[in-house]
Amino acid sequence: MSALLAGLVVLVIGDSHLASPGYLITTLHDDLSQQGAAVYSYGACGVAAGDWLSRTKIESPPPCGIATREKEGKIKILSGPKAATTPYSELVKNYKPDLVVVVMGDTMAGYNQPVMPKAWIWQHVSALTKAIKASGTKCVWVGPAWGSEGGKYGKNFPRVLEMSNYLSEIVAPCSYVNSLNFSQKGQWGTVDGQHLNSAGYKAWGAAITNAITTPPIVTGLKK
Repeated sequence: MSALLAGLVVLVIGDSHLASPGYLITTLHDDLSQQGAAVYSYGACGVAAGDWLSRTKIESPPPCGIATREKEGKIKILSGPKAATTPYSELVKNYKPDLVVVVMGDTMAGYNQPVMPKAWIWQHVSALTKAIKASGTKCVWVGPAWGSEGGKYGKNFPRVLEMSNYLSEIVAPCSYVNSLNFSQKGQWGTVDGQHLNSAGYKAWGAAITNAITTPPIVTGLKK
């Protein structure tokens, strides 16, 4: 173990890409842990960025709901009426993270809408980044991956590119991790057009970890 993140606490929050076993709550969580970090991961189906600022009920039908994982512990799934996000303020108070990793993009891109809802996206993103900045915590924002087109979510490559480019412009003070650089269009297979298969999540988790452990980010985290 190279332990580039040794002694650091990392909080990972995001959408459904973190909400099921075998997804990033497994692969990214494990990869960051292997770098020496104490990792706490929270994923929620169908949420926008601002939904992490209050206790927001998850409208997605079971079994999709909330997934949580603490350090080396098992993944816990909560769905149905009791499924709700944990406010960022509460997570920061509980874990005192050195780094917050936000994995979000697909659920806000409006793939089935003719025009990407930029004003709504900005409101959600800026609300969360403002809260992260106020907490004094360094952050990384991970944008959407190419995946594949189609499926019930209507994911398409032009909108993925538009969303990624827009996020790169508005997530400051978070550093932006452009997931489009990690694969070719259609290279990572999906189960429904949006959520990757196991090989895709393994590759994505490794690529995110590699980006986080680059000198600019790690050097900024070390006291």
